[in-house]
Amino acid sequence: MIDGAAKDVAQILGHIPALRRYARLLAGDAAAADDLVQDTLERACAKWSMWRPGTDLRAWLMTLMHNIFLNRVRDWRHDDGHAALEDAPEPAHEPMAHAPEMLDLHRALDRLTPALRSALLLVTVEEYTYAEAAEILQVPIGTIMSRLHRARETVRVLMEGPTDAQRTHPLHLVKR
Repeated sequence: MIDGAAKDVAQILGHIPALRRYARLLAGDAAAADDLVQDTLERACAKWSMWRPGTDLRAWLMTLMHNIFLNRVRDWRHDDGHAALEDAPEPAHEPMAHAPEMLDLHRALDRLTPALRSALLLVTVEEYTYAEAAEILQVPIGTIMSRLHRARETVRVLMEGPTDAQRTHPLHLVKR
């Protein structure tokens, strides 16, 4: 029995770098990301009996993390006592501060909704297929494709600015 537990722990430990990378991009700072990873690992241990051997452990862990993150976002939005944006502490010094395009990308990612950010990060950073991302986020594959398109377009506009057509025709025509 102990050998099986050691094997399970070893399996989880192998996924921590991917969990940290995804958490860092979701949460926006290292401390919040570390808390998210810790909570994910705690939840995985508590819910270990729910994982089905033979299925993708990494995807299961990412699903746990995504759900924990969304719960935090929902809790924060409903918390009337949260600090105003101007009261928030200044962001920590980033070693990449000399790379404006990286900062612009981080700012653009921060402006995405959690649903759009999650879809974009799972497909582009974690390299999941659309089907795998849909399973992790528990949505239809068409929803992933739609979210991915909207996320990419939003990031593009935030990074480059609107196109001439978008400036002259800010409203989209809808067929009747």
